[in-house]
Amino acid sequence: MGKSLIWINACEASADAYGALLMQELRRLSPEMEIMGMGGQAMRDQGLDTVYNAEDLSLVGLTEVFTALPRIAGYLGRIRRILMVRRPKAMVLMDSPDFNFRLARMACDFGIPVTYYIAPQVWAWRKSRIRFLKKYVRQIACIFPFEQGFFREHGISARYVGHPLLDLVDLDRLWNFSPRNSQIALLPGSRKREIAYLLPLFTDVAQHLHQRRPDLVFGVVRAPGVSMEFLHRHTLERPFLRFISPENRHRFIRQSSMALAASGTITLECAVLDVPAVVAYRLSWASYLAGRLLINVPYISMPNLILDRAVYPELIQNRATVHNLLRAANLWLANPAEKQIVRKELHKIRGLLGKQKATRTCARMVLDSL
Repeated sequence: MGKSLIWINACEASADAYGALLMQELRRLSPEMEIMGMGGQAMRDQGLDTVYNAEDLSLVGLTEVFTALPRIAGYLGRIRRILMVRRPKAMVLMDSPDFNFRLARMACDFGIPVTYYIAPQVWAWRKSRIRFLKKYVRQIACIFPFEQGFFREHGISARYVGHPLLDLVDLDRLWNFSPRNSQIALLPGSRKREIAYLLPLFTDVAQHLHQRRPDLVFGVVRAPGVSMEFLHRHTLERPFLRFISPENRHRFIRQSSMALAASGTITLECAVLDVPAVVAYRLSWASYLAGRLLINVPYISMPNLILDRAVYPELIQNRATVHNLLRAANLWLANPAEKQIVRKELHKIRGLLGKQKATRTCARMVLDSL
């Protein structure tokens, strides 16, 4: 295949990791390919011709988006000018529909075929977006098995490719490590606002647990793209805490007996690593109330949605308190058999996510669209 330019847009830490894998696979299949767009450190390390950094768009909730609108409008204006001049042969959009839908419309204006990889969860909320996807997106690479049928029923070309998390996490190697009863992972997320909400809460819980059980080891897992300085700002002086680098995060999580986790991709990482997690989340009240009106699924964490039952406790908004987190954590600490029941349920998730190579299949879909 001759030299082609492809635009990839990833605005979140998890999408950045999967985008880096996709870049590797695209270049393996087409070594002369040029790739530009928006991504994080992982994609920049793969040589992305970076127009904007994903970290510049790390937002949570509706109110946070509103305050950033002038900056976002500037980003979109520049991207439109670049697309008009460079005319990529294809565009891959990853998650972040509030931003990426604007790019899909631009791509349609310039005749650029769009593949959506990690599509918006319109089956869970804001189903009105289905019409947009049908009009502006050529094909969807689905990461959950039930998505393919859902999108096809609505007249959208879709293919289940598997979940890229299974390409990212070396499960065969990690299974050589066993959980340590005294180790607990604190997983406050990758967005600055969610870290600011949740990390002080998680460390307060850790403080209480450590006072009762000085043998417990707590590790704050730093997500890719998050600085140590920012984590320290929200933990104060807690000498019993360890800080885990992004490259060591999966091993630490695997070796943990349990976790306190922000709702998001990290809960699915816990699930495939067989780690019980207490899930917490907080938003501004305006974002939370707006979300309640739009969301029509019973759970917010993907493991619970996949299994269709509350395997992971979920503590949202005013229920995300030190008292409630302590109660959930102490239940597992006092009753190890309860954790084993959770692990037995989590075993099912790897099978449900499929054995397909998501990255390879998606790369071929993109190249076929050229």
